[in-house]
Amino acid sequence: MSTFTKTHRNRVKRHPERGAYDHETVYKILDEALICHVGFAVDNQPFVIPTIHARRGDTLLLHGASTSRLLKHIEAGNPLCVAVTLLDGLVVARSIFNNSMNYRSIVLFGTGHLLDDPEEKYAALHALTERVLPGRWDDARLPNRKELKATSIIAMPIETASAKIRVGPPKDEPEDYALEFWAGIVPITQTFHAPQNDPKLKDNTPVPKYLQGYKRHS
Repeated sequence: MSTFTKTHRNRVKRHPERGAYDHETVYKILDEALICHVGFAVDNQPFVIPTIHARRGDTLLLHGASTSRLLKHIEAGNPLCVAVTLLDGLVVARSIFNNSMNYRSIVLFGTGHLLDDPEEKYAALHALTERVLPGRWDDARLPNRKELKATSIIAMPIETASAKIRVGPPKDEPEDYALEFWAGIVPITQTFHAPQNDPKLKDNTPVPKYLQGYKRHS
């Protein structure tokens, strides 16, 4: 099993027993998430930007507007930090101090570059579209030249990464288990409802099969 080397950047310091560094665990969380958050600093001012992403092998593709400050940061060769968190439950303990959450999270590090080649850019947009809505690329109008110019795609080879995962019931202090407060887990799941028609949709336009019963792989 391939793993990311532990370094000062990706090492899980608090609750290290929850850390994981293998590619399979990290990429499974990355692929399930619909949104990631990209962190970077400009003139000592930190920024965190939510954006759509896709993974192509060991490279992360990020979608952005061609006028964003993130792109100037990338063009200057500066590093990025990307984070994803999936919530699985509220952990209700007998003590306030031990309340927690069950989660799966990852942090990725790397230095990105812009995809300028039209064919590479087109292929990346295809990957981004199909990752979120498999089947949509062949069932919609494709980007025109103006739209391609207004869109930027960043490719970030994943240099190092780590996952941090919490599962299971509350972990109370030994003396607190005798208390008569309820304790347990409130599970959290992401639910996708039936598609709703655009009010301007042409009459008798069916909902595509790939949107019927849509769900994310887990």
